[in-house]
Amino acid sequence: MIKVIIADDIPVLRMGLETVLAQDPDIEVAGTASDGKEAYELCRKLKPDVAIMDMRMPGFDGAYGTKQIKQNCPEVKVLVLTTFDDAETVRAAMESGADGYILKEMDNEKIISSIKVVSGGMNVFCSNIFSSMKTKMGTPAAMQTSDDLNDREIDMLRLIAEGCDNKEIAQKLYLSEGTVRNNISKLLSKLKLKDRTQLAVYAVKNNIM
Repeated sequence: MIKVIIADDIPVLRMGLETVLAQDPDIEVAGTASDGKEAYELCRKLKPDVAIMDMRMPGFDGAYGTKQIKQNCPEVKVLVLTTFDDAETVRAAMESGADGYILKEMDNEKIISSIKVVSGGMNVFCSNIFSSMKTKMGTPAAMQTSDDLNDREIDMLRLIAEGCDNKEIAQKLYLSEGTVRNNISKLLSKLKLKDRTQLAVYAVKNNIM
């Protein structure tokens, strides 16, 4: 059972999404919030697997809630579900540590599938967001270019961006899961990045796809 909370400032949308998710036997909606602060407080109290986060909410927005959750409840995955795909909103979500970013225009089955994928430790970004990250978001000066990476590191980045977990990467590259974990840690250190989400963003920006 995947325990989720829903953060959205519009009550009818919270209720609608809750109704949709209640139809899936693998998902339990543990609570709902109207802004980022309430979402963070619910995560501390309820320890959900996934927080579904809208971005633009009055008061404490989704970026605030995501950042607080990832800093203080790192085991909780944050899936952004919003209507906005502009570069500024995408950047705010990524810099806050979101594990996925999808749009409300997606059909219900894809939203449910995205929740399950994120819960399993993989990153999810809809095609609009990949395009936005690739064409509109600038590359921080601290980031190195893909020219600094060897073939194994590039293969690993590509698989991370495709949403593979450590087990799948190990199978595809004929490595042990321990070796994959060590290599990912080295990649994070080498590229001065914080987590798998930033590695995926790096891969998109540098056309490692």
